[in-house]
Amino acid sequence: MDLPRRRALALLGAGVRLGRGQVIEFENNGLRYLTMTRSGFTIMFAHLPANVRSYSVVQVAVTNGSPRAWVVKPEDFRFERQDGTVVQAAAARAVVTEMVDRAGRNDVIKLVATYEMGLYGMTRMRSTNGYEERRQSALAELGNVRLKAAAAASAIAFVETKLGPGQSTDGAIFYPTLGRPLGPGRLVVRAAGETFSFETDGTTSSPKTLLQR
Repeated sequence: MDLPRRRALALLGAGVRLGRGQVIEFENNGLRYLTMTRSGFTIMFAHLPANVRSYSVVQVAVTNGSPRAWVVKPEDFRFERQDGTVVQAAAARAVVTEMVDRAGRNDVIKLVATYEMGLYGMTRMRSTNGYEERRQSALAELGNVRLKAAAAASAIAFVETKLGPGQSTDGAIFYPTLGRPLGPGRLVVRAAGETFSFETDGTTSSPKTLLQR
């Protein structure tokens, strides 16, 4: 395991030890991640550097280390900009529909390459029912470019999932921003009976440790 990955694991472990509600920030494979654990439930995310169609994309990974099952869904994630504007995550079905209606070959390449760049750089993240599992069933040999784009979006998009103890998932959250970056603000997640709040400047690099304010 290389040094950046060892540091990432050390920081994540330190976050659990340092206490409830602390946000740990680190960089891996060129992406800046923020992670928080509350009551054994861990959420990790990174802004992805490329927009897809009219969406800004955030990569999310969720692990249930609590003793009970929880349902997590895209609607649990909202982004609050500094000007007070709230951007709600798009439903996976809406993203897939847009890919069917408007996607081209470049959209397929960008969508898959951008997401996998983050996912495969994180040796820590091995989802039990995430992208890899969805990709096996969704990305079949399809000749139509738009169908390939829709299949890629279907496999990548974060969908409503029930996580039992010890289970994890990952996926992309799509925010409709007309192709503009989300910018600085706060990602707020209501999940597992807790509220997770991450201050972010919307960039993809520059690691440091942050405390939840």
